[in-house]
Amino acid sequence: MKGALKHRTLSAAIVDQLRQAILDGTYPAGTQLRQDALGDTYGVSRIPVREALFQLEAEGLVRIVPQKGAIVSELSLDEINDVFDLRRIMEPRLLAQSAPHFAEKDFAGLDDIQARFEKAIKARNVSEWGQLNADFHMALYVHARRPRTKAIVVALLQTSDRYTRLQLSNTKAMGTAEQEHAHLIALCRAKEIDEACRFLEQHIEAVRADLLQVVGGGMIAARA
Repeated sequence: MKGALKHRTLSAAIVDQLRQAILDGTYPAGTQLRQDALGDTYGVSRIPVREALFQLEAEGLVRIVPQKGAIVSELSLDEINDVFDLRRIMEPRLLAQSAPHFAEKDFAGLDDIQARFEKAIKARNVSEWGQLNADFHMALYVHARRPRTKAIVVALLQTSDRYTRLQLSNTKAMGTAEQEHAHLIALCRAKEIDEACRFLEQHIEAVRADLLQVVGGGMIAARA
């Protein structure tokens, strides 16, 4: 049992490192991830690497292709629409259930994440943007008693992280995200829950629209 637990822990650590490497562009779209090379990199056998790649496939970050192995997934307009359709449905529902129960410690936590998010933006610390964005959203849903829905949203945020980093790669988008997060906190503090949920839906839709433009434009440029 201890061996199995250690093995799963090792695989999870590799998942975290590979996910980060894909999100920060170390392994760009189309990169082949060879199990033997990754095993050498991490100093492990191919078994935990293979399990890590299967997990990343489930998250949509890699594709397992016969005869080729694992390949970092291309950016996809269909995936953006799929992920953001689900986020638009699920996240306002979670906020509606969570926000009425916010206490001052919850707002303190949101303010702390917001401050770190603003600091990362000013420092252009790409590695922190996506995680802090996900942390902020999940902090909004902390009191929602919907564990399965929250688990799905965590996975959706992990998938959208890759795209969100693209969306936040320009100054205007960074400033907009900062302002909209602050407005969400203000609405929740004022107990304007219905308006907060409507604004959250608008926020998710605005990010989707921006991403479709950024990714779609990039695809057109690549084909030109």
